[in-house]
Amino acid sequence: MDMFCYQCEQTAMGTGCTLRGVCGKDPETAALQDLLIHIAEGASQYAHRTRQLDVPHREADLFVVEALFATVTNVDFDPKRVAELIQRGAAVRNAVKKAYETACQQSGKQPEPLTKDAAIEPAADIDEMIRQGEQVTIQKRIDSLGEDAAGLQELITYGLKGMAAYVDHAHILGVEDDGVYAFIHEAMAFLAANPGDVDALVAMALRVGEVNLKAMEMLDAANTGTYGHPEPTEVRITPLAGKAICVSGHDLKDLKMLLEQTEGKGINIYTHGEMLPCLAYPELKKHKHLVGNYGGAWQNQRDEFDAFPGAILMTTNCIQRPEDGYAERIFTTGLVAWPGVAHIPADAEGNKDFTPVIEAALAAPGFDKDAESKTITIGFARNTVMSVADKVVEAVKNRKIRHFFLIGGCDGAKPGRNYYTELAQQVPDDCVILTLACGKYRFNKLPFGDIGGIPRLLDCGQCNDAYSAIQIAVALAKAFDCGVNDLPLSLVLSWYEQKAVCILLTLLHLGIKDMRLGPTLPAFVGPNVLKVLVDQFNLMPIKTPEEDLAAMLA
Repeated sequence: MDMFCYQCEQTAMGTGCTLRGVCGKDPETAALQDLLIHIAEGASQYAHRTRQLDVPHREADLFVVEALFATVTNVDFDPKRVAELIQRGAAVRNAVKKAYETACQQSGKQPEPLTKDAAIEPAADIDEMIRQGEQVTIQKRIDSLGEDAAGLQELITYGLKGMAAYVDHAHILGVEDDGVYAFIHEAMAFLAANPGDVDALVAMALRVGEVNLKAMEMLDAANTGTYGHPEPTEVRITPLAGKAICVSGHDLKDLKMLLEQTEGKGINIYTHGEMLPCLAYPELKKHKHLVGNYGGAWQNQRDEFDAFPGAILMTTNCIQRPEDGYAERIFTTGLVAWPGVAHIPADAEGNKDFTPVIEAALAAPGFDKDAESKTITIGFARNTVMSVADKVVEAVKNRKIRHFFLIGGCDGAKPGRNYYTELAQQVPDDCVILTLACGKYRFNKLPFGDIGGIPRLLDCGQCNDAYSAIQIAVALAKAFDCGVNDLPLSLVLSWYEQKAVCILLTLLHLGIKDMRLGPTLPAFVGPNVLKVLVDQFNLMPIKTPEEDLAAMLA
């Protein structure tokens, strides 16, 4: 066994990648990522203790968030960059350790011993660093604790990774919360103690869900406060003639900077994947050269990028190994990276110079003619839906709307995801579908029509816009004077990576029951833990569209 990783839905054989990640991660990078998480746990142990002495440590806050985000599936595949982050983390850990010892001395307290060895000093040689990482793998925790406790530890870790992505995006736009940083350190310190009590682990997992709701609220405030509330927008999904740049990932600020730097240069900008919702934000769509969306979800990027006659910018996770046909015209920025792919760094103020991307776009042929015009409508976030809530409520009371289905989440390449297309197609005409994240690409270009002017398909936005969907559900429950679980609402979720994990934990924290999850259940959730989730929340795997639809409508 060269590695062990089972953090994503597509993990090999449904049990774990042991030779090479299905995502493309090699064993060397896997070992470095395990070491990075170990170093982050050490930094968090000290940071958690210093906070208890009213001594926060900003460098530790930012490092741990970046370390967690960098190890999300399809983010950082570059072992050199991971090694650099490890070295930075060790320096931060040592600095916060010193701050903790000083604070103890000043307060007259004795320093507490760490619950787990946090003193590993990363080797200068990357090969030796890899060997250090091999000593702190997930498999070793499974061997020592058993599958249930180790799997719950990983459930917490993966929830923290997803939360860290949202916290990082919000931080980039200037929105932060000290309590969120404090909890991340607390949870990482909890994991560093190698806990084995299932009840305590489940309780911490639900706390991750609770704090992730705050993280999503922060990101919602950051995005809407900076770029305005999304509004219903008709979006072109076929290309126009001209030079072109395709922007994929999740980061709105990167897109805004690129739009400003390409103004007047004769380059059309297209969104891709989870960037599609950007076209509904007033401060982004006002740029006339943001002309539409290209392609679909992340797993189709190799074919789509190879056919795209321009430059490509990856702003966050979702990158796959670039094909030779576009390897010279794809760029990364932020925490996403691939060995050999040109990376656009940020300066001390967070500004980025996208000149290499622009030059690559100008050098590429671009689209030679306009394609046939085709459009879809997006932008049904909470502000928009709540503005017509009275019409929605009235339609339900008059039985024009029978049921709501939230069908959304991560997309992926693994067989079985056609379930979501078939389910959406079979939803009766008197029902409304809410959707979000890249799972919507399974059906968002199909004609669903409307119910009395209310579109039957409401695209709420990115995965973090689960916050919008939650607020919509809460508002409807208030209007009907009932609980969310009493609404004519069914949640059918698709998952792939760790942001979906933290959203699931948030929904469980809120007490949402009867959710369906697929296309497979997480490999890190063993049968005993699954029983707990089934008993408490009636969480269930998807079956067939026909069976599930009949059960939900019953």
